[in-house]
Amino acid sequence: MGFSKHVAVVLFLLHCSFAPFGSGSSGPEPARFLRRAKEPELAEWMVGIRRRIHEKPELGYEEFETSRLVREELGRMGIRYEHPVAVTGVRGLVGSGNPPFVALRADMDALAMQESVEWEHKSKVSGKMHACGHDGHVAMLLGAAKILQEHRDELKGTVVLLFQPAEEGGGGAKKMVEAGAVKDVDAIFGLHLSTDVPIGAVACRAGPVLAASGFFKAVISGKGGHAALPQHTIDPILAAANVIVSLQQLVSREADPLDSQVVTITKYEGGSAFNVIPDAVIIGGTFRAFSKESFNQLKQRIEEVIVGQASVQRCSAAVDFLAEESPFFPSTVNSRTLHGHFEKVAGGILGTENVREKTPVMGAEDFSFYSDVVPETYFYFLGMKNETRGALHPGHSPYYEINEDALPYGAALQASMAVTYLSGMISSTTAPLVKEVAAHDEL
Repeated sequence: MGFSKHVAVVLFLLHCSFAPFGSGSSGPEPARFLRRAKEPELAEWMVGIRRRIHEKPELGYEEFETSRLVREELGRMGIRYEHPVAVTGVRGLVGSGNPPFVALRADMDALAMQESVEWEHKSKVSGKMHACGHDGHVAMLLGAAKILQEHRDELKGTVVLLFQPAEEGGGGAKKMVEAGAVKDVDAIFGLHLSTDVPIGAVACRAGPVLAASGFFKAVISGKGGHAALPQHTIDPILAAANVIVSLQQLVSREADPLDSQVVTITKYEGGSAFNVIPDAVIIGGTFRAFSKESFNQLKQRIEEVIVGQASVQRCSAAVDFLAEESPFFPSTVNSRTLHGHFEKVAGGILGTENVREKTPVMGAEDFSFYSDVVPETYFYFLGMKNETRGALHPGHSPYYEINEDALPYGAALQASMAVTYLSGMISSTTAPLVKEVAAHDEL
């Protein structure tokens, strides 16, 4: 063989070795995933799953029926899983069982509120409703699981499926971390349905995207008595009013205007009669910040202001930050590396014009707990707005609805994020981390 032919062969082999994923490589092609997710059989199956969950909403750490449904569907697909994880959580595994590991997460819990939407699949549980889209999140992750399982022999590693309890204030992600659900995971992706982003589009950004958050409650105690004789009382109503006004100044006069922070009072309880000054008043609220330093400073100053202002009015105050029942959520910060990965993959599937910049908001997500142990985390928003069908009410509204046409997009994107991430990783070990003796690990 002549020299020129040798060169041609070498160049051809180099081209094959470094061909981009999805363009002739041996792995599954993400561009096909959206077409698969939109096939009537799969799309209607996801809609059915979502509606079954919507009819029977369950609060944090009470998602027993939802968890059972997830396990039944994973079992039908032949996907290995572990249960219980963090009380009601489920951890599924698709792929080789070897590194690298990439995780996909869906939250399962509902909210304690009465649904006001009148439709065939309205909540059948009084006082409980899926008003934040978690029923859709579970349906989409199960859809992604089905797609991934169809390509399991082509995966270059393992996809960890996390069905998580108690996102709505219960810190379910923290318990998942403590239970070892993301041990050895290299990256994790999460999504949230958005009423502000058009159907077929996504919104995301690198860096901080959601704030850190905490709650507080304060009991301000004085001395009750007749409202006609205030001189014989120590009025906790007046003290609480001064506390609330002073707390508003923490952001307006102590925080850097370029460093977004929030202190909001949402609860005020005191007295039961028009002519009696009560012995005590209870106030409560939330505080938010993007940086750990600002968050800790707010926490310190909230307690100082409440105790100090109460004492000015001759009252005493006790402050509780409710860390046990509602743990502080860290801020959600997206990996810059994964942001580039997401833009490329999502742009290839949806079109670059449908990958939009997300403005940071002061809402919070317990997805942020995964960043404590997972090297790279990424959280994005999936659009479902369709103006031809009218405006959608925001999350946590009793009139909240899901545009079910968004479900195939979420399933395809989550599957694509995992597959393309694994295709770019090099396994450093071949020791399997999953037991092969049983399909399911029920504890």
